[in-house]
Amino acid sequence: MMFGFHGTEPTPEITTLIRDHHVGGVILFARNIAEPKDVLRLTVALQKIAYEAGHEHPLLISIDQENGIVRRLGAGTTLLPGNMALGATGDTRLVQATAKATGRELKALGINFNLAPVLDVNNNPHNPVIGVRSYGEDPQFVAECGTAAIHGFQEAGVATCGKHFPGHGDTSKDSHLTLPMIPHRRERLEQVELVPFVKAIAEGVDSMMIAHVCFPEIEPDPALPATLSRRVVTDLLRGELGFDGVITTDCMEMKAIADSPGTVEGTYRAFQAGIDLSFISHTYEWQLGAIERMAAGIEAGDTPLQRLHDAVRRILKLKEKYLSWEQITPWFEQQDPEPDTLVGGPEHERLAREAMEAAVTLTKNEAGLLPLTVGAEETIAVVCLKNTLTSLVEDERYLINPLQRAVEASHGNTRCLEVNNPPTAADIVQVLESLDGCAAVIVGTMNAQLAPGQAELVSRLNRAGIPLVVISMRTPYDLAVFPEVATHIAAYEFTPAALEIAVEAILGKRELRGRLPVTIPDIAPRGHQAQNRGEGR
Repeated sequence: MMFGFHGTEPTPEITTLIRDHHVGGVILFARNIAEPKDVLRLTVALQKIAYEAGHEHPLLISIDQENGIVRRLGAGTTLLPGNMALGATGDTRLVQATAKATGRELKALGINFNLAPVLDVNNNPHNPVIGVRSYGEDPQFVAECGTAAIHGFQEAGVATCGKHFPGHGDTSKDSHLTLPMIPHRRERLEQVELVPFVKAIAEGVDSMMIAHVCFPEIEPDPALPATLSRRVVTDLLRGELGFDGVITTDCMEMKAIADSPGTVEGTYRAFQAGIDLSFISHTYEWQLGAIERMAAGIEAGDTPLQRLHDAVRRILKLKEKYLSWEQITPWFEQQDPEPDTLVGGPEHERLAREAMEAAVTLTKNEAGLLPLTVGAEETIAVVCLKNTLTSLVEDERYLINPLQRAVEASHGNTRCLEVNNPPTAADIVQVLESLDGCAAVIVGTMNAQLAPGQAELVSRLNRAGIPLVVISMRTPYDLAVFPEVATHIAAYEFTPAALEIAVEAILGKRELRGRLPVTIPDIAPRGHQAQNRGEGR
């Protein structure tokens, strides 16, 4: 089992779990992350607890560092592009280089197991939880990007995890909140969803994470998510596809599991289905309960002891591939260990910028508005949404919206108009009344295709008669809900580099080179995204 805890120092609870229960894995979230020096101090402290408790192998210390909208590392580390931005570059060499840079920074901080890459094919514009976490909608291209990322992480000495098997891309519900279903026939699954996972297995992915999603074509019980289905975990992944690496759950506290059958019982049933490693990320009571339930089930003979031995064998094989006390104990001798200077260093910053310059995409310029012709004395209105989570997989502490700063850096005469997310009717009226004297409007949207208030705001701005540029700072599918807008840019994320590049293009300081890796309904013909892909693995 792999457990989480709160805080930037080992808690009494996680110490007890490692020392007394010999829990061999820990998962970190943004709540555990401070400056790089503090992260390294934390991981070394955790490993020291395990070492002094007599663990034969070091701890697996995992994290969800997908980059883009799902990242856990904070200040002092490199803001590298996420998957859909990388997909928009069309260059799997950049995918691999970005993964390697990510892995190097993780490894330098004592983190050895990245829960990435996402291998889901995002072909549903209404998907609330995957979206820009996917490389795109083309299964073969997602497979190429996914395997490039796997090799990049592994080159850095970090274990990999392909997720979310058998595929979470074509859902319109979030498994953090409910139990989604993918009703497709087996032929369709083999042609789309399974393609990246099959490729990843062939290329040596270390582990696979199972989705809390129902697949009735594989598992006929409509109440049984893939995580708890022996047909999915053992028969399909282990048997038909021949995967002998570690199979993990997603967090067992997500509502798709926690609401029924519950985290503790669900963890045991996942083990019975063939799972090797379960994540319980938050609650100490459930962590202890899962250990006790596992022991009771084994002792009662409900599950063969060999099932436990098989899981342990795979986990120890993974540890032996990536970990040794010889690598870690030198840190114990340092009073205040320092991370390698590559963390947040210029080499990785240059890579991040190079990738984003190849990613940001001009999706529409029908009226020829760009580059925007605005005099230095003229005012550009910048309409910014207040920061809010768009999915529970994101970390609130990393919500940033640097659109205003990006515009101000390129054009000093700026008027920022901040509105709620979603905008209220009163917000929209107030924005419209504040546009007097403005020569142009730039508005940033975040998953507007799932937020009618944002769509209404953009439509009203478009009717205001002032030149308008929309930047989608999350999913590019936003454009589908305001097709009347003539000028649109997909930034894929609201990291500073992404928005700086978008604004520079708006003001004629650069050209944009990205290409949409997904189809926008009624905007681009299907197949557009598959053209002119870069060479790579």
